[in-house]
Amino acid sequence: MKKLLAEISKCEICINHLVEHGVRPVVAGHTKSKIIIIGQAPGIKVHKSGIPWDDKSGENLRAWMGIDAEAFYDTHQIAIVPMGFCYPGKGKSGDLPPRKECAPQWHPSLLKKMKHVELILLIGKYAQDYYLPNDNTKTLTERVKNYKQYLPEYFVLPHPSPRNNIWQAKNEWFKIEVLPALKKKVQTILSLKER
Repeated sequence: MKKLLAEISKCEICINHLVEHGVRPVVAGHTKSKIIIIGQAPGIKVHKSGIPWDDKSGENLRAWMGIDAEAFYDTHQIAIVPMGFCYPGKGKSGDLPPRKECAPQWHPSLLKKMKHVELILLIGKYAQDYYLPNDNTKTLTERVKNYKQYLPEYFVLPHPSPRNNIWQAKNEWFKIEVLPALKKKVQTILSLKER
């Protein structure tokens, strides 16, 4: 795994598309990781710090999962494998979509090395569309509302960005039904002892 992560850290497959900010792959994991978080791509703050989910979205995600930063950044517990490993740059209404090169290039090798995974969080439309290609659910809201149908392998979630506060306010069932189920699942997995 160390060798693979070192290889990814030197990746430049989309360097020509990331001219403004350059490449800085942000990914974390261990062969013993139990949960994999697959989100979109690092934002500018994460690009600068090199620490995954080192922003308000990360704070929200940790609160949703019911864990602190120490547990979140323990790669023996949690792997962070975004759809795009580098900051894609700014678009008209927020960040650009994750680069499409990363997932097919690196995800299979990473996931193959993690043999203790009990749950994969698919955060946002890009991750869900990629990992659920045959799913006919039309909207992310519909997917999240029917999160149980993707278990036990996947837990589908909206992006925890503060930009989604309006979505959360409109969909109170998310806080009432989905988040308690997510916390329970995460905490059950992370409290398991070595088997």
